[in-house]
Amino acid sequence: MPGSAATSPAAGATDMLDAAAVEAYLHDRIPLSRLMGVRVSACDELGVRLYAPLAPNINHRGTVFGGSASAVAMLCGWALVHARIADLPFKTGLVIRRNQMQFDHPIDDDFEAWCQSPDEDSLAEFDAALAAGKARLELAVELYDGDRRCATFRGVYVAMRN
Repeated sequence: MPGSAATSPAAGATDMLDAAAVEAYLHDRIPLSRLMGVRVSACDELGVRLYAPLAPNINHRGTVFGGSASAVAMLCGWALVHARIADLPFKTGLVIRRNQMQFDHPIDDDFEAWCQSPDEDSLAEFDAALAAGKARLELAVELYDGDRRCATFRGVYVAMRN
């Protein structure tokens, strides 16, 4: 699965919350994440990886419910942006503006979502725009059942100064 091997971190990246802090925030502020069994297995300058078990996300066909898969993917991208902006010296809000999901294979086991951090130029543009008041970031999230990519999510997240 991507994100398992180390690559060069983005230069100038702001400090990010760690996996435990992001998971605690998600479970406290977005209770659905706790009910779905979502765990943050990685959160660093390379990206964010979420884990979700099949059992609380199962559908009538014994596979992951599409709504659960979409929610985990959306949370993964949201967590990446949240981890980046949470410790800024000003208050921020974060929402998703637009998203789309493509399913390539049924997910029939526990699964993971992986959102790779954008390149450093995109992050620098995001940081500058947010400092001015409002920033957008388009992210891709891939869902994996073991080593098989089963779905791809694309979302546009908007952060704004409060």
